[in-house]
Amino acid sequence: MTRILHLSDLHFGYERVALVEPLLDLVNAARADLVVVTGDLTHRGRSAQFAQAAAFLRRIEAPLIAVPGNHDIPLYKLADRMMRPYRRWRRAIARNLEPVGHVGAVRVQGVNSVDPMSWQRGAISSAQVARVVAAIQPDCVNIAALHHPMQQRPEVDKALMKGAPDALVRFETQGVQLVLTGHLHLWSIGAFQGESGRPILQVQAGTALCARPGDRQNEFATLDFDGPNLRVERHVAPMDEPGFRPPEQLRFTRRSGLWRPA
Repeated sequence: MTRILHLSDLHFGYERVALVEPLLDLVNAARADLVVVTGDLTHRGRSAQFAQAAAFLRRIEAPLIAVPGNHDIPLYKLADRMMRPYRRWRRAIARNLEPVGHVGAVRVQGVNSVDPMSWQRGAISSAQVARVVAAIQPDCVNIAALHHPMQQRPEVDKALMKGAPDALVRFETQGVQLVLTGHLHLWSIGAFQGESGRPILQVQAGTALCARPGDRQNEFATLDFDGPNLRVERHVAPMDEPGFRPPEQLRFTRRSGLWRPA
């Protein structure tokens, strides 16, 4: 069995301070084989916020990969956003914006979906898709990890990432089995499985630490891969409660080639 722990949207600088230590304790207690962080480590991409985020990540005991989110580049300093959007990320977090994690029979390819020209929306290029596809390993569960979702429910009022529909088709036909994303601060798993028998399971994480009251809760998830079977544990901390509740469990299987609730 291989365990992946998925964190997203930490938003240091606007984090739920009282939840930082309980989150870190649970992350380390999970003993994951790999922690994947899908962006928005900071709230406004400031140096002090990156220092907070980096200090938090250093305390995670498992191997870790992270990709940027739109909040991790400057918003108001347009010259910095256009000319050197990832300077602070590279100094504090990692030089590589599209890292790879390979543990057991699971391979996670990071994709930088941030678009400095369109701060919130995000984009994925054909070249990025080609890199993911070229690295697919047939004997692995191949996962793409990026900040922006590749599909959204109709009620979501944010623009879908540029290039997402074409990228999703390429991923599906070439062998990506699962996509990890964040951005919306809304948990979703398996929401798009009924559409034409889609072979990709999309996991959209909620926010792990953002203190925005409208989010209502913070959360993270672990994903345990055992052959064709997947067990997901969702850990939720409502805003009006002091910590995380016991986890909810969901199970999926892809014995038929498509992910199904087990």
